[in-house]
Amino acid sequence: MATNAAAPPCPCYDTPEGVDILGRYDPEFAAILTRDALAFVAGLQREFRGAVRYAMERRREAQRRYDAGELPRFDPATRPVREAGGWACAPVPPAIADRTVEITGPAEPRKMVINALNSGAKVFMADFEDALSPTWENLMRGQVNLRDAVAGTITYRDAARGREYRLGDRPATLFVRPRGWHLPEAHVLVDGEPAIGCLVDFGLYFFHSHAAFRSGQGAGFGPFFYLPKMEHSREARIWKGVFERAEKEAGIGRGSIRATVLVETLPAVFQMEEILHELRDHSAGLNCGRWDYIFSYVKTFRARPDRLLPDRALVGMAQHFMRSYSHLLIQTCHRRGVHAMGGMAAQIPIKDDAAANEAALELDLELVRKDKLREVRAGHDGTWAAHPGLIPAIREVFEGHLGGRPNQIDAAAGDAARAGVAVTEEDLLQPPRGARTVEGLRHNTRVGVQYVAAWLSGSGSVPLYNLMEDAATAEISRVQNWQWLRHGAVLDAGGVEVRATPELLARVVEEEMARVEAEVGAERFRRGRYAEAGRIFSRQCTAPELDDFLTLDAYNLIVVHHPGASSPCKL
Repeated sequence: MATNAAAPPCPCYDTPEGVDILGRYDPEFAAILTRDALAFVAGLQREFRGAVRYAMERRREAQRRYDAGELPRFDPATRPVREAGGWACAPVPPAIADRTVEITGPAEPRKMVINALNSGAKVFMADFEDALSPTWENLMRGQVNLRDAVAGTITYRDAARGREYRLGDRPATLFVRPRGWHLPEAHVLVDGEPAIGCLVDFGLYFFHSHAAFRSGQGAGFGPFFYLPKMEHSREARIWKGVFERAEKEAGIGRGSIRATVLVETLPAVFQMEEILHELRDHSAGLNCGRWDYIFSYVKTFRARPDRLLPDRALVGMAQHFMRSYSHLLIQTCHRRGVHAMGGMAAQIPIKDDAAANEAALELDLELVRKDKLREVRAGHDGTWAAHPGLIPAIREVFEGHLGGRPNQIDAAAGDAARAGVAVTEEDLLQPPRGARTVEGLRHNTRVGVQYVAAWLSGSGSVPLYNLMEDAATAEISRVQNWQWLRHGAVLDAGGVEVRATPELLARVVEEEMARVEAEVGAERFRRGRYAEAGRIFSRQCTAPELDDFLTLDAYNLIVVHHPGASSPCKL
């Protein structure tokens, strides 16, 4: 899979037949978008686009059934897979036996990638999905960053601070999260239609980095991936085909590629055994993507007034349906010999406010320690952090409990999750309990509008109110507002009951937009895309039908086409 050395005769991308690049030309990007790399991506697109279309239609069909009153459940047809004791996933590669703490962040900016790799975490998950706004610049610079990170040559010069960033002696092991199956890449056309975004992300990274990764940090395995937004094992089957085709074309052994699947949709929790079975030669376990899971719970039950969530802050792991989801994931993974990864600690320092940081840090760290102690005692083998400052505390909790072991996949049972206490369909579907308040509506609106404004401006990972917000948390804000309005939820307004209506939301949006302007300053508010974001968020919250994804609806607003970027060039 050598990259062509010959360059096109003018500043445009040298594309194979049937491929057009509509993103801006840049010589640095051209080193990623080589003719051979694009041919590899196009081959994936042509082989798997039919299966992806079918899987997306089956998602829509399932949602129609849920809207009609059907509940998600374990599939009777695949009972033999769930109950069979004779299969296990491939042994864990030594390079990723210890995943006690993983840090996540976008694949761009470059300085953030270097800091994450140097954070002291065991793994860095570089994100092309929820933490990255998929502008052309972000996607291509992210590919450049990851190629250089795998090669060990990534550096960054901060001229303003007079500081240079480079990799330390023991960087974190790199995992890459491509976009979900549902997201297109409108800057890359294959046979006249937008490419599937995740195949672009996966294909370009794999093509340029598989050899260096396997000879370096992968120690004979890899590359390693996180796979998002799955709802059914048929979607895992497509990834299995993608991996096997990539391995065959690269001339590397089957099972070299390993992937952890994020269980972040309600339908997927009923498919965990089946997903692992499909990916058993390529599996690196499952992860509790708990923020997206909350979003999916609302979306799945969007037509059910008996499934209204309480305020977002109250939907944590103490809720029975969330705790049951975590326990079943641990049971499933350990039964099949792979990692069961915990959820995100999203706390971050408050920028430019030392006093607030000092006051909040001890409380935040105590909350993080309690959450991580719950996870490791339940049986999780590792967990996520959004900020390097949390890593020492999390490592202390996990390493103290594990006592020198890299994980607890084979540990003796000692709690409800590992002891095999049965988790039923009813456990996984139990409605959450708690208050619904006008302040919750306000917080959702304030966070949602600010996130959309940042995403439209090119930032997919946004620090807000001492938490790192990404598309998953913004989605909770959006769908919860929509659900409350759709079903006329009764909200507590300081002891007075009020009903959620479009009129109430309009007033809340107006007042919260004024609050945001006061917080960020008039000039930043004017230069940012806050007014546009407010209109988008309001429209999404009051739409007659709930859109599947906030970012999918807004995607066309960040697409910028340069039709002359592909060869043949016109001089």
